[in-house]
Amino acid sequence: MARLPRLSLPGWPHHVVWRGHHGAAVFLDAQDRLVFLTLLMEHARQHGVKLHAYTLLDSAVHLLLTPGDDRALSLTMQAVGRAYGRRFNVRHGRSGTLWEGRFRCTVVEPAEALLNCMVFVDTEAVVQGVAATPQAHAWSSHAHYVGQRTDAALVAPAPYWELGNTPFAREAAYAERVAAGLDAAERRRLLDAALKGWAYGSPAFVQSLQTLTPRRLERGRVGRPRKSVG
Repeated sequence: MARLPRLSLPGWPHHVVWRGHHGAAVFLDAQDRLVFLTLLMEHARQHGVKLHAYTLLDSAVHLLLTPGDDRALSLTMQAVGRAYGRRFNVRHGRSGTLWEGRFRCTVVEPAEALLNCMVFVDTEAVVQGVAATPQAHAWSSHAHYVGQRTDAALVAPAPYWELGNTPFAREAAYAERVAAGLDAAERRRLLDAALKGWAYGSPAFVQSLQTLTPRRLERGRVGRPRKSVG
């Protein structure tokens, strides 16, 4: 079966997943992570991409981004991937590809689904056994959104602003959502959407988005087509 083209639409939030080649580590220490973040912020700014959320795990990266035009997301990720891969190989005395291939992504509905995506990003380190709590994982955007630090490179998405009328109210409401987490089925649905390129959101959102692209945005029904009657 032919691989679907990557789902990327300007002006909409995207959940990006990028993994190490054959599950290998893409970060070995804090310096690696700092280099990656510096490159990401530099190229996102250059290509007009808003960075909303991120988490850096040992062998994977999860990002929530909004590109400003058709090519912005691809140009940003390609530039970061090449520059970081070269630096990683030189620093650690290795050669060959670092990433599993092209990054995966999906378009996310800028409503409840987007907040779910942020919670997923913030709690993935805990689920993967990297940290005991979201607060204990320094290499994510979680601390920014719960008021523990300020990260000028992050752009809070609209649904986050709607959580409260004051910074404290928003931070407290968001912290409660992260503490509650997502159930296993929703985590699987969210990750599958990113890995397979299905739009993530309500049925109405997917239907409205379908008018913007001829690409299929959701999983097809399993089984033989129903025969017409008559």
